[in-house]
This record gives sequence, structure tokens and C-alpha cells, in this order.
Amino acid sequence: MYSLLRPILFQLDPETSHALTLQALRIAGNFPFSNWLITQLYRTESKPVQAFGLTFKNPLGLAAGYDKDALAINGLSALGFGHLEIGTVTPQPQAGNPRPRVFRLLEDEAVVNRMGFPSQGMSKVEGRMSKVGGWRSVVVGVNLGKNKDTPLEEATRDYVELMKVFSPLADYLTINISSPNTIGLRRLQGREMLEVLLGEIVNARVGAEHAPPLLVKISPDLSKEELDDTVGVILDKRMDGIIATNTTLTREGLRSTLKGESGGLSGSPLKGRSEAVLRQVVKRVDGKIPIVSVGGIMSPEDAKRRLALGASLVQVYSGLVYQGPGLVRKIVEEI
Repeated sequence: MYSLLRPILFQLDPETSHALTLQALRIAGNFPFSNWLITQLYRTESKPVQAFGLTFKNPLGLAAGYDKDALAINGLSALGFGHLEIGTVTPQPQAGNPRPRVFRLLEDEAVVNRMGFPSQGMSKVEGRMSKVGGWRSVVVGVNLGKNKDTPLEEATRDYVELMKVFSPLADYLTINISSPNTIGLRRLQGREMLEVLLGEIVNARVGAEHAPPLLVKISPDLSKEELDDTVGVILDKRMDGIIATNTTLTREGLRSTLKGESGGLSGSPLKGRSEAVLRQVVKRVDGKIPIVSVGGIMSPEDAKRRLALGASLVQVYSGLVYQGPGLVRKIVEEI
């Protein structure tokens, strides 16, 4: 079916087609019969995985960025994922960067985005998550980010505030310090700033009634030395996991005329870089905490490779843009 819809969707602005798809999933997911029908169409075999103290029905998840405001949790749950990551959510509503801000690089099977954390804010997302229907069948995490106008030196305040709001609702939380589209954000991955940030986050959850696992999402653009430092702090502060990786600013080997657009690159061209980071992180972590691999996973073979390299879980996003929702079932069947 997606092969018929894709030419139509690709005639539209990428952000518009995404919004239409998400709204369709929202509507279908909120009615028992249509939700049941989607579940039957995309039913996947149970292949349980244990990670972060949670049980996932399979290793495949939806990466953050697809459903930023928790609009379609029920509909997305029906597609066969083992987990969904909502967000990035910011404390206060913000519009993000001006449009156009998403570009399909068809020749490269890639996407460039410079969204800049558009978010309806934590209050609206909290309200939607608290009303999710009883048929939710997957692990749901929330990806947390600071507001654009929050000074970098005060970023801790945003993350702690978000953590307190979503700890009772989310199965896990992700600290996003690696988006290339919020000015200065990636500086938080440096040893000194990261030690302060994660130290405050750890202190904030001491004695909390709800303390879901905390993951940190890292960039693919760190040098080997920077990556080693970042992972070292994550381990020292006893975070529960790492998500590797976010989008990249590099543009090597691209053919599309849109390659000069600023923003984070995802899709097929990110594959090699994301795998290289995964190898280094697996070696540095040495089995101490689980790793989620994301970036350039476009096929079952890609997903199997990441798991073979040492990832406990994998996530997709751009693969859905090019392959459609049937990719979920294909990956789960073959892993």
C-alpha cells in the first residue's frame, strides 16, 4: 500500500506529508476497531528483549522526532514496534526554526532537518500521555531537550523540570544533548559541562517516587577522544543507557542538489558513521550498560548488523520515510 501512497506523499512538502501521516495514525489509533485493524495488518512476532530493567516485546523502536508531541501513541503502537520514543519535548512551547526545515535527499535516501525542537511544551504532552488508551502495548520513552532561549549554563533546570514531569508517565527518559539544530546544545557533551548536568540530574532523582531509566543520546560527530570522555562521564554518573547516534553535520559523498541545506543529516549516508560510533561505544562500555543504535537503519540487514555489533535495541525513523510502515514487520521478522 505504501508503494502507492509514497509518490503522492513525496509530492508534498516533507513536513506537511509527515503531519498528514501522523494525524492519520492519531485518528486510527484512537478508535478501537481501526486500532485493531492496524494491529492485525502489522502484527509482529514476539521476540522479547531485556534492557534497562524493562521488557521490550522486540528490539525495534521508533526514534525520537517522529511524534514530538505524543499525538499518535496508540496508532504507532499498533505498527509492531517494541518501543516508541516521544519528543523531543521542551519545558515551554516553542515553534522551532523557520520553514522550510525538512528536506528529502532522494538520490541519497536521506533526510536533512533543522527543526530546532518544535514542541507544544511539556504540559500538553503530559496531558496526552496521561490519557493514552488501555491498548498501549509498547514501552514508551520521552526524549527531553532544553528550550532554545534557556542559556546553556541553565540547561540543567530544563532537564530536571522535564524529568520530574515525565518520570511518572514514561517507561524511560532520554537526555538529548546532541541535536545539531539548537545553538550550543552539543557543548553539553563535553566532559566538564556533562559532569555538572548529569550530576544534577542524578541528585534530582534521589528519593524520587518514580525513577525510570535515564539514557543519554550522543552525537555521531564527536572525535574518538571526545566520545571516550562523553561515555566515561555517562558511566561515572551511572546513567542506565546510551542512544547512539543523533543526526550528523557531515555531508561526505552526497549526490543530491539539496546537500548544502543546513541541519542534521539522517538516512543511508549516516550508516557508516553511526556503526563506527557504536563499535567504539560498545568497546568503551564493556557491557556495563545497554546501548540503543539508531542512524541509517534502512533494512533488516542494517538492524541485524547493529545487534550483532553489540546494540541491545535499534531504532528507525528515516527508513520509515523511504520504506513505509511495513519496514517494522520486515525487520522484526528477520532479527
